[in-house]
Amino acid sequence: MKTTSFFILLACSTIFCTAQQGNINVQQDSKISKLLDIYKTVNENNDYYRIQVGFGSFQEAQKLKAEVDQDFPDWPTRIDFESPSYRVRIGKFKTLLLGERKLIEVRQKYPSAMLLKPEKTTK
Repeated sequence: MKTTSFFILLACSTIFCTAQQGNINVQQDSKISKLLDIYKTVNENNDYYRIQVGFGSFQEAQKLKAEVDQDFPDWPTRIDFESPSYRVRIGKFKTLLLGERKLIEVRQKYPSAMLLKPEKTTK
């Protein structure tokens, strides 16, 4: 008797415990995606040490960036504009020690390179 009532109870509980299926449709304003893209670009260089390889006009910076891309293909390079010139910067290093080690390596090819501290931001 106990086993029959147990199986009946088990059968009833499995009927109520079945999962439901459905679709969820999330509607999001397109401005949220744009805002996230802006946030990512603003915070892209924060908290990283970078090495500035050189600066000059836009054409000079593009030429230098092409050279740096060939010399250090695994490192991210970027041209930043800081009035009145364009600056070629390389790498994203989390610690000062790692940045200084990489600076020694970069200075063998680019003697005027310098290590830049992370930008201070209010988060």
